[in-house]
Amino acid sequence: MENFEVCDGDLSQQLLERYLGAEAIAIDTETMGLNPLRDRLCLIQLSDADGYVCAIRVERGQTTAPNLKQLLEVQNITKIFHFARFDLATLQHHLGIVTAPVFCTKIASKIARTYSPQHGLKSLVKELAGIELDKSQQSSDWGNVTALSNEQLSYAANDVRYLHALRHKLTDMLKREERWDVMQQCLSCLPTFVALDLMQYGNVFEH
Repeated sequence: MENFEVCDGDLSQQLLERYLGAEAIAIDTETMGLNPLRDRLCLIQLSDADGYVCAIRVERGQTTAPNLKQLLEVQNITKIFHFARFDLATLQHHLGIVTAPVFCTKIASKIARTYSPQHGLKSLVKELAGIELDKSQQSSDWGNVTALSNEQLSYAANDVRYLHALRHKLTDMLKREERWDVMQQCLSCLPTFVALDLMQYGNVFEH
């Protein structure tokens, strides 16, 4: 794949310097399941606005990634996720990274696209970017990070490659519909939800 690089354990210094020059970085994670406290973090994908993607293979038992931590915690770069709540909890629990500032395309879609019940990445990319994503590798085994297939790596790359375009289009929609302020309020609540998730509280706002 063009504009694609695989790193072991952490961002290379060269990629760190490249990404530190970006206004925003798109990020996603692949894990062995949907419980950050139980399921291993296996892969972290990043993409800049030019579409240069890096996939970081996380080693079993790894607890730090200093270059990645520097990038994700720097305050002048927006980190774009789809369903940020899960990825933020995963990165914090496994690598001690408290990511900020953040933009979540799933939250943005739910606030802006009230005409649709479909807020998954596949639906968003199809409507807003005109591209049909192949999600066949979504539930595959990510644990054998040294032997990931080309299909898995292509899937992982596509999960971040289009987030920049989605962010811009959703931002325009939110501002047009005068929902930008409530979007910012939702994003400011994300650290609280992440903390509750990592403490296994569930939904404390239920009756």
